[in-house]
Amino acid sequence: MVADGLVIDDECAVRLVREREEHGEDPVRLLLDAIGIGARVLDRESAGANADFVRAELEKVTHEFEHVLQSRTGEVSEQLARKVDEAFGAESGHVTKAIQRHFSDDSSVAVQNRVRQVVTEALGQVQQSLVQQFSSADAKNPLAEFKQGVVRQVHAAAAEQGKSLRALDERMANMQQEIAALRVEREKLAEIEAERERGTAKGRTFEEEVAAAIDHIATLQGDDSEAVGDFAGATGKTGDVVVGIEGCSGPPRGRIVFEAKNSKKSRPDALRELDRALEQRDADFAVLVVPNEEKVPAKMRPLREYNGDKLIVAFDPETEGTIALELAYSLARARVLMQRSESEGIDASAVHDTVERALNAMEMVRTIKSTLKGATTNIEKARSAIDAMAGQVRAHLEQVDELVRAGETGEPGGDEAEPEPESQSTLI
Repeated sequence: MVADGLVIDDECAVRLVREREEHGEDPVRLLLDAIGIGARVLDRESAGANADFVRAELEKVTHEFEHVLQSRTGEVSEQLARKVDEAFGAESGHVTKAIQRHFSDDSSVAVQNRVRQVVTEALGQVQQSLVQQFSSADAKNPLAEFKQGVVRQVHAAAAEQGKSLRALDERMANMQQEIAALRVEREKLAEIEAERERGTAKGRTFEEEVAAAIDHIATLQGDDSEAVGDFAGATGKTGDVVVGIEGCSGPPRGRIVFEAKNSKKSRPDALRELDRALEQRDADFAVLVVPNEEKVPAKMRPLREYNGDKLIVAFDPETEGTIALELAYSLARARVLMQRSESEGIDASAVHDTVERALNAMEMVRTIKSTLKGATTNIEKARSAIDAMAGQVRAHLEQVDELVRAGETGEPGGDEAEPEPESQSTLI
C-alpha cells in the first residue's frame, strides 16, 4: 500500500514523531508501527461487533427453543404419567396385578409357594433315599460296605477299650497296693520321727556320736573307753560311757563317767543325774555332755566344776569339733589323778594354772566363734543387700532397654518416673 502526499493531523502522532527525531531514531518506523497497530485494533473491533450480533441472534433462537421445549416436555410428562398409572397403579395397574398374581401368599401360583412346594418334594425324596441307603443291606447299596466297616470298627474299638480298661483296673489295683504300702511305711517313719522327737532315737544318735568321740580321745591318752548305755550298772543304767584312766596298760587308776543328754535339764535334775551316774558306774568324776550351749542346764556354765566331781560340756562337732570335749576330758582326768594318793607328786598349782589358761583359751574360742557367727550374719546381710542392689540394677537396665526400644520404634516411652538419688548411687 502506497500513500503519496498523506498528511496526518494527530497531536499524539506528531508528538511521538518529534520525540523520535529528537532522540535520533527513525520516524518512518514509528509511523509504520502506528498504522499496523491501528489496523489490527480496527479489525478486532469489527470482529467484536460481529460477535455481538451473533450472540444476540443465538439468544433469540435459544429463547424460542426453550419455549417450544417446555411445551413439548409438558405434553410428554402428561402422557408418561398416564402410562405409568396404567402400568403401576395401585388398583388397576397391569404390573401390580401381575406381581400380586405371581408373588402374593394368597395365590396358589405364586413363586414362593411353588418354590416351597418343589423344595418340600425334593427334601422328601432325599430323606426317603437316605433312609433306604442306611437301612438297606443290599450289595447294590453304596453305603452297605461303609456301614459294615463302621460296625466292625466300633466293635474293635469297644474290645480294645475293654482291654485297656481291664489293664487300667489292674494297674489301679497295683497302685492302690503300693499306696497302701507307702502309707504304712510313712506311718512307720512318722512314728520313728515322733519317737526321735520325744528324744529316744535322737538321743541315741547323739549318744553314739559322744561315745565315738570319747573313744578316740581315750585311745590317744592310753585310756580304756566303753559304751555302757545299754547295760545296767550296780543299780541302774545312768551313764553312757565309762573311761578307765590308763586302763589300756593295766588296772585303771580312776574312772570317769560321761552322760550324753540331748535335752535341756534344770540344775537340780542335772546334778542328780550325774550323782546317779557316779553311783551306778562306780566312777570318780561325772561329765554331762549336751549338743550345744542352749542345752546347758539353767544357772550352770560349761567347763566349770561343780561339787568337785561334776562337769558340764557342750559338744557340737559341726561347729567346734571335739576341742571342748577334749578339754572336759582332760580336766576330769586331771582331777581324778590329783585325788589319788599315788599322785602326791603332781603339782596341783601348775595343773590349776594350766587349766585356767585352757579355760580362758576356750572362752576366747567361744568369743571368736560368736564373732564369726556375727560376721557370718553380716555377710549374709551384705549378700542380701547385694542381691537387692543387683535387682535394682537389673530394673534400671530393663528401663534403659525399654527407652531404647521406644526410641527405635518412634513410640513415646511414657511418663517414666525419675530415679531417686539412692537408686542412682546404687547403680553407680
